[in-house]
Amino acid sequence: MDIKQFEYKPLAHYSYALVSDGKMAVIDPERDPQQYYTFAKANNAKIVAIIETHPHADFVSSHLEIHKETGATIYNSEKLGADYPHQGFDEGDHITLGTITLKAINTPGHSPDSITIVATEGDETAIFTGDTLFIGDVGRPDLREKVGNMKAKREELAEMMYHTMTSKFNKLPDDAVVYPAHGAGSLCGKNLSEAASSTLSEERKNNWAFKEQSKEKFIQTLLDGQPFIPSYFGFNVDINKTGAKDVAAAISKIPFKENTTATGLIIDMRNEVDFKKGHLEGSINIQAKTDTEKFETWLGAIVTPKEAFTLVIDSKENKDKILNRLAKIGYEKQVAQVITLSEENLVNTPKLDLKDFKKNPDHYTIVDIRNQSEINEGKFFEKALAHPLNTLRDTAENIPTNKPIVVHCAGGYRSAAGSSILENELHGITVYDLSDDIEQFKD
Repeated sequence: MDIKQFEYKPLAHYSYALVSDGKMAVIDPERDPQQYYTFAKANNAKIVAIIETHPHADFVSSHLEIHKETGATIYNSEKLGADYPHQGFDEGDHITLGTITLKAINTPGHSPDSITIVATEGDETAIFTGDTLFIGDVGRPDLREKVGNMKAKREELAEMMYHTMTSKFNKLPDDAVVYPAHGAGSLCGKNLSEAASSTLSEERKNNWAFKEQSKEKFIQTLLDGQPFIPSYFGFNVDINKTGAKDVAAAISKIPFKENTTATGLIIDMRNEVDFKKGHLEGSINIQAKTDTEKFETWLGAIVTPKEAFTLVIDSKENKDKILNRLAKIGYEKQVAQVITLSEENLVNTPKLDLKDFKKNPDHYTIVDIRNQSEINEGKFFEKALAHPLNTLRDTAENIPTNKPIVVHCAGGYRSAAGSSILENELHGITVYDLSDDIEQFKD
C-alpha cells in the first residue's frame, strides 16, 4: 500500500496521501495544499478524494481549496453538518481507490462526528484514526461543548470514547498499521507518543485506553489532566465546518510596509535577543525564528480569534512564510498590516542581574507562566506565582507590583512572550525575562 505521511512539526500534525493506479486520496490535509499537489505530480496521480476524519480544532484544513483546484470529492461524516460540497462517509460506506478499498467507522469520543478510515489492499490494512486513537493515548473529549454542528459535553464524549475503544476496533487485525492525525506536542491529547505510527497489536498491549477497566475509571483517566484549550480551537472547528478560503489569495491581500511604526496590539515574531534590543511599545514577542517553534499554538493561545493586530517581521523575505504559518490557524484575516521596524520609537527590555537574583530571590516577584499541568508537577521556585501564559493577559492585573518581576517558563521560549505581556499590562514596573537561564535552577 503506497502511503505518504506528511508532518507539520509546530502543530505536531500528520496528514496523509494514498496512491493506487494513478489515483490519490488526501486525508486530513493542512492549510497549505502545495505539498499534496507536488506529491501527486511526482507519482503521476490525480487527486480524486479528500477525507476529513472530523472538523479539526487545532489547524485549518485545505479540503475545500483542494476540491476547488482538482475537482476531488470531499468525504466526511454526515454528522459533521458540513457547509461545503461533500459526500457522506459513515459506517457501511466505502470508497474504491484503484486497488485500495477505504471504509469508514464512526468512532465518536474526541468529537461526536469523528470517523476512522480503514484502508485495505490484499492482506494489508492501515487505519487512519484522526484524533480518536493516538499512539499511546486517545483524543481529548472536551473541545466540542460550545462549537460545531453537534455539541456534546465532555462527560458525554468521554463515555462515547469508552464505547469506541471497547467495540469499534475489535474486528480489525493486529497487524493493522495505525496512522493518527497527531503526535507528541499536540494539545489534542495529553500523553501522545513520539512515534509517528504503530500497529493495533502494539496499541492493544501498551495504550492505556485498550486496557480492561471500568467505564468510570476510563472516563476519569481521560478527563483528568488534559492541557489547556487555546482560544482559537473553537474558531478553527467552525472554519473547517464551512471550509477555508484559498490560502495564497488570503495572505496576498495583507498590506506590507517597511521601516515603519505602529500602535495597538503588535505581535513581534523576531528572536528574543533582537526584540529585547528594540521593539515597539505594546509588542508581544511570540518567536518564529525556527521552523519548529510553536508560533501558531501560542499566537492562538494569546491572541483571541478576530482580534486585529500588526505583525512585525524580521525581513521582507520572510513575509509570506510567516503569514503562511499564521494562516494555518486561520488568523490571516486578523492581520491589519505586516511591517519591518524603523529605528524610531523603539523601547528595550532590561537585562536581569542573575547574580543578584540568585543571592536575593525575595527581592523579586517570580511569575511562573508554565501550563497548569506543568506547575502541578512541581515548582522551580517555592514562592513563584502561577500565571499560565494562555491566560496571562487576563490575570496580569492580579500580580503584585511592589517588587521587580521575573518571568520564567520551562526552557525560555514562552517567557519571552510572558515578559513582554507583563511589560504592556503593568506599566512602569520593571519586568525581567529569566529566559534559558532557568536551566540553572533545575535540579
